[in-house]
Amino acid sequence: MKQLARIVVFAGDLSYPVCKNIVAIEQALPDQRWLILVHTPRRTPGQRLRRHWKLLRRHGWRHVPHVCARLRSRWQSPCTPDGESAPGGEFTLQALQASPRVVIREMADLHGADVLKEVRRFAPDLGLSLGAPILRRTLFDIPRLGTLNLHKGKLPDYRGMPPVFWELWNGEATVGCTVHWMEEALDAGPIAAESTLEVDQYATVKGLLLRLDELGISLVRDVVLDVAAGRMPRRPQPARGHTFRRPTLAQVASLERRLAARLPVRASLPKTLVKQWIRHGVFTAALVARRHVALPKVTVLLYHRVTDAARDNLSTGIEQFDRQMALLRRHFRVLSLPQLLRLGRVPMSDRPLACVTFDDGYLDNYVHAVPILTRHRIPAAFFVATGFIDSTRQFPHDIRRGNAFIPLMTWDQLREMHAAGFTIGSHTVNHIDCAAEPEARVRAELEASRATLVRELGLEEIIFSYPYGGRQHITPERLEWVKQAGYAGCVSAYGGINAGAIDRWDVKRRGVHWEFADASFLYTAYGF
Repeated sequence: MKQLARIVVFAGDLSYPVCKNIVAIEQALPDQRWLILVHTPRRTPGQRLRRHWKLLRRHGWRHVPHVCARLRSRWQSPCTPDGESAPGGEFTLQALQASPRVVIREMADLHGADVLKEVRRFAPDLGLSLGAPILRRTLFDIPRLGTLNLHKGKLPDYRGMPPVFWELWNGEATVGCTVHWMEEALDAGPIAAESTLEVDQYATVKGLLLRLDELGISLVRDVVLDVAAGRMPRRPQPARGHTFRRPTLAQVASLERRLAARLPVRASLPKTLVKQWIRHGVFTAALVARRHVALPKVTVLLYHRVTDAARDNLSTGIEQFDRQMALLRRHFRVLSLPQLLRLGRVPMSDRPLACVTFDDGYLDNYVHAVPILTRHRIPAAFFVATGFIDSTRQFPHDIRRGNAFIPLMTWDQLREMHAAGFTIGSHTVNHIDCAAEPEARVRAELEASRATLVRELGLEEIIFSYPYGGRQHITPERLEWVKQAGYAGCVSAYGGINAGAIDRWDVKRRGVHWEFADASFLYTAYGF
């Protein structure tokens, strides 16, 4: 008899992290059958009004803009991504619904007699609680081996909710994620697995939650694999801890002010707001008038790092990057760079066009950027200096800035990214200035970097990004050497947009970093 043949999932919704968690287990254990029960309570208009009145009394005036923001986010659904250029399709609800081994049910009451009857009929070996409401023993005891709960918090110190908030409120140096066996008391069952993440200097609640989503997916998958192998990890929780409840909106605003105070000094608030209003107005007007623009255009965006450990002109915050990718998916048609080069000309489109690229090869590209790109189904190209991959070297610009060592990606990680549908390109071997170095060295770097990418990743058409990216860092003669080395195109980094015909040997890119507020980002992405 198999240790695991049937798994029942109890969930509060089928958001991206829940779907990805299920798919990650399904990929590791492909013969399972799944019953997924989604809690979808139905409230009458009277119940909704009473609930909002209660929340208004608790939160005060802040509840009104909070509700308006939530309604707006529901109305602004993202656009459907292009099939060819959209990684992450295997983690969508549509893909989960298409699996013949998965049955999804929406239930108004997870503890109703009909639900209990269906779960018993399914006869699950294991239960998983992924963002579900509080479950009763009559439900979570039905699976033969018990039910595991994913709790995004350190147990026993941070029971209850919400994830991350109270750890940051209390100034903790780490936040945690715990998988535990369910018992009657809230978040009190034996621990099956746990892990922590360091709180970086500029961490935010949403940024840490995005990281915990990925950590939780790995933890749950690994515990389920242990159970499938006959191992039952189980460690009693210490007899201590505290149970937290949802903070007030005033407490949320207070924490946001404390976290914002850590940031480097920027322009004054009034000046910043005026700039944002102007840019938002220009962007909105451009969207209305864009059909009258003679030449269609595409903006290729350039990033280097996605991290909360730094705030400089090469870094973008984790929460900030997530918001920017959501804005791209909502307002733009996002193309992959190879797709753009194959088109030859910028196509007419009912939405603005954009591409996303990264330079250098920092580890945070794999750890932070790739999961967010996958979540929003955004294609991207990563240009890596091949001599730095799988090494402890420092880039020349990091040495000049006096930065400590910043971890870099490995070839295994690049293979995984390439297999997921991301583009990998060349940034030379040693991040050299192609206009300043002798001919022999430049030609050797071009050929060696391309050969390494072919050998390690099996690439065929490879695009080149020259280091530093300014007009002064390449010459017509040396661009000929790029062509002679067998590259399929070349991208710069000195700004500008690509209008009309695409010059595959001078694809212009615009840099993005942490100082870009949302309106500034839209302004830049549209090509102003």
